[in-house]
Amino acid sequence: TDRALSHKTLQQENVLLKNQLHQKYRFENIIGKSSEITQVLELIEKVSSTDSTVLITGESGTGKELVARAIHYNSSRSEKMMVPVNCGAIPGELLESEIFGHVKGAFTGAIANRLGRFEAAHNGTIFLDEIGELSPTLQVKLLRVIQERRFEPVGSAKTIEVDVRIIAATNVDLEKAADLGKFREDLFYRLNVIPIHIPALRERKSDIPYLLHHFMNSFNESKSRALAGFSTEAMDLLMNYGWPGNVRELLNVVERTALIWEGNGPITIKALSIPGTSTGGNSYNGASFTNGSGPKLELVK
Repeated sequence: TDRALSHKTLQQENVLLKNQLHQKYRFENIIGKSSEITQVLELIEKVSSTDSTVLITGESGTGKELVARAIHYNSSRSEKMMVPVNCGAIPGELLESEIFGHVKGAFTGAIANRLGRFEAAHNGTIFLDEIGELSPTLQVKLLRVIQERRFEPVGSAKTIEVDVRIIAATNVDLEKAADLGKFREDLFYRLNVIPIHIPALRERKSDIPYLLHHFMNSFNESKSRALAGFSTEAMDLLMNYGWPGNVRELLNVVERTALIWEGNGPITIKALSIPGTSTGGNSYNGASFTNGSGPKLELVK
């Protein structure tokens, strides 16, 4: 009876976790009202109902993984795993084993069989981030998996068949890299079935007030604060800044500023810490955007 109760509890927790993931990666959690991001959202919604391979492009910090997860969690594969692989963060000599797995004794240090990410993603989605960092050897092996849906773990003669949706992402121009011989042209075309380009934040500045509103409300909720947004002067600076780190940098600035702010009213320009800008009440050059260009940032209860 205890085991049955424990199993039922685990099942309930699993359903709850899945529901939370579905909520977290709903389309509307990709924030913005600009025509640029609206087009992206429309494409994501269409793509989610298919099994087609997707190539997401955009600068670092634009939210490529968020888009990948939105596609997966709104697809027919949502009950299965989305398995991420950061191709740029794993050393090249380990990446093949990470992606395809290995058998015991395949190389020095392979003391046991290891399940690869492709096999772990069976019936689900594999997300290959920074795909442009793949070595020529791994590009060939990935091409075969895409074409034949089968592979061999490192050191094994056994072929494993997989049913996996592939979503890849890169901040590199793969078409240009292919022209220069740095990326396989045939692999590029296999990946680029449905291309989704996420614009840089500086290309959709009208979305900044919406993002600020969302991040501030999230911070207030998680930290039990009641911060009331930004002053007009602070908002001007946030709108005028170039955001080289994109949405990720904006989130970091909001979180850092909100943590140190001890005032009662809207956060002033003196509290902002943005690289390369003059804060502390000093003037700066550029266009002026006020709260009027977007939603007001007062706390919404």
